[in-house]
Amino acid sequence: MPKRPIRAEDLLRIVFVGDPQISPDGQRVLYSRKHIDEKNKYVTQLCAVDMDGCVKQLTQGEGGAGNGRWSPDGTSIAFISGREKPAPQIFVLPLDGGEAKKLTSLGEGAIGDLNWSPDGKRIAFTYRPTHPNRTTEAAKKREEQGLSTPPWVLDDIYYRLDGDGYFGPQRHAIWVVELETGEARELYAGSAIGWYSFAWSPTGTELAVAHAVEKRPLAGPANDQIFRVDMDGQAWMLEGLPKGEKVAVAWSPDGKSIAYIGDDKNETGWGVNNTKLFVVSADGGSCRCLTGDTDYCLSVMGLSDTREAYGFAAAHWSPDSQAVYVSVGWHGGTQIGFVPIESGGVELLTKGNHTIGVGNISKDGERIACAWGDATHISEIAVYDLNEHAEAPRVLTHENQKFHQEIELVEPEELWLDSTDDTKVHAWVMKPVDYLEPQRYPAVLEIHGGPHAQYGWAFFHEFQLLASEGYVVVYSNPRGSKGYGEGWTAAIKGKWGDKDWADIQTVTRWMQHQPYIHPGRMGVMGGSYGGYMTNWAIGHTRDFKAAITDRCVSNMVSMGGSSDFPFVEDSYWPGAPWGNHEKVAELWRQSPLAYFDEVETPTLIIHSEGDLRCNIEQGEAVFSCLQQRGIESRFVRYPSSTSHGMSRGGPPDLRLHRLGEIVAWWKKHL
Repeated sequence: MPKRPIRAEDLLRIVFVGDPQISPDGQRVLYSRKHIDEKNKYVTQLCAVDMDGCVKQLTQGEGGAGNGRWSPDGTSIAFISGREKPAPQIFVLPLDGGEAKKLTSLGEGAIGDLNWSPDGKRIAFTYRPTHPNRTTEAAKKREEQGLSTPPWVLDDIYYRLDGDGYFGPQRHAIWVVELETGEARELYAGSAIGWYSFAWSPTGTELAVAHAVEKRPLAGPANDQIFRVDMDGQAWMLEGLPKGEKVAVAWSPDGKSIAYIGDDKNETGWGVNNTKLFVVSADGGSCRCLTGDTDYCLSVMGLSDTREAYGFAAAHWSPDSQAVYVSVGWHGGTQIGFVPIESGGVELLTKGNHTIGVGNISKDGERIACAWGDATHISEIAVYDLNEHAEAPRVLTHENQKFHQEIELVEPEELWLDSTDDTKVHAWVMKPVDYLEPQRYPAVLEIHGGPHAQYGWAFFHEFQLLASEGYVVVYSNPRGSKGYGEGWTAAIKGKWGDKDWADIQTVTRWMQHQPYIHPGRMGVMGGSYGGYMTNWAIGHTRDFKAAITDRCVSNMVSMGGSSDFPFVEDSYWPGAPWGNHEKVAELWRQSPLAYFDEVETPTLIIHSEGDLRCNIEQGEAVFSCLQQRGIESRFVRYPSSTSHGMSRGGPPDLRLHRLGEIVAWWKKHL
């Protein structure tokens, strides 16, 4: 049966897998399986796959299940489910038969990470109670009494987060629950913003907890420190650690050391600096940076619309405490890295044009759970056998097999283009389905967000859809992107629209000189920082016949105060979005809106009213300016129930609507 081109509605068929967790005996991988049901909802359940690829679904029901974690003896799993309204709870499911047992009875709130103690007697987790006047019960009482929703009364700048919404003064704390009694209690709340990375000691009597120690942690450079917290909630800080970010905390199996992924540069870098692997004695003292001699970043964010951003920090000790396994983002892909404790340095265990999401390691240290995918394969659950020294993990699931058997996909071609300053820009081109020479096709240049992230070897439904609609699709990693060394990323620190724009122009010139691209029928689009650069492009060139700016940045001055992460004065950005002319001048110079008197390009603006990262006023300003100047423009506003990441995880019907608007705009103008 011949394959057919992909359609927008094929998004509804995709099965999204993630969070792979290998069992202690290394024989099964627990993972989350998310699909879209007939009621336009994402439903997530937990499944397990064995080494022969046999899959068993472990949970069911409308409430879904996630954050599945094996008990230390492998006989049960703990997970979070919203099956009992209105509050999610932790459940434990025995794997030898029987129903899941509700372990906690928490009030309405949000549960984050959870982690079993090594002896299986406790589970540590993070929990943030809902503000009392924002609970379901409080809302019901107000409705009965005809009262209004009360105002937020705020004394701290951290009161909202994109994708998390408004939570006011409420904060996560670390809690523990006893398996035998179900008694849950708050153990530790040392962070002003409620962000924690934590790990159990091998004895199960303490936690290593990393968190910010500044009273105003968002007002300056990161200063995370590591604390040892006993089961009475008593805590003491490890002395001798530098300031900087600290995540993926991991206590060595022999109990002697604590590893973490972080950065020891005392500056606000917005992700510019390479994160590295550090190890410190569990008793404190000076730490050792084990990967400082490499130019790898160990927490690279890669972008796709069919999975969560891949490549976040991971640190997993070998059973003998002599090495740590990490995730390494490089040249558009992610690999598994091996770091020996004695000598340091990073050895890449895998290689190739793929993305690998690192899960955990088996108790014997022989297997690592993974999620594997590439540009033409939606992510599946896999396992990497450390004794086999293969270039890629072994894929275990085939959740999207029918999709791939039916749909014709386009393989990207890799490019390295000569840019300014003797640099080369990594780029990719996807030719249309049924491409024929010597025909010229319209083309779309996609610009990624971040900016300190990367495009690359991940499946992108939107890209494939445009190729199926007859467009050449081009995307790249200009300076500022991750995966090419710290200098490449830092080249645009506080200087957007400079080296990055030079690289975008390099890609544009290349497009104009290809025999299969019509130079008069080229469009540009991007989201977030990609929306910024789209706005910048139409204010600085006439090379594009039309544009689409999605969840964009247009005014750096207003952005500095309207984002959930406000700008820090004279930090990543020079100056500040307040004060005298000199303070704001540089931010305005780098604002695309400052050049909109030059724009003549028809532009589609896409934005979510619930976007807390790039406030919708950024898109409103673009639309207002273009309308006032008589430039053809269209504004598509998605409701406040959506967020900055709508194109990746928003309501399915609205994701399809967005794709429809994109295709229609290009059809009209290209």
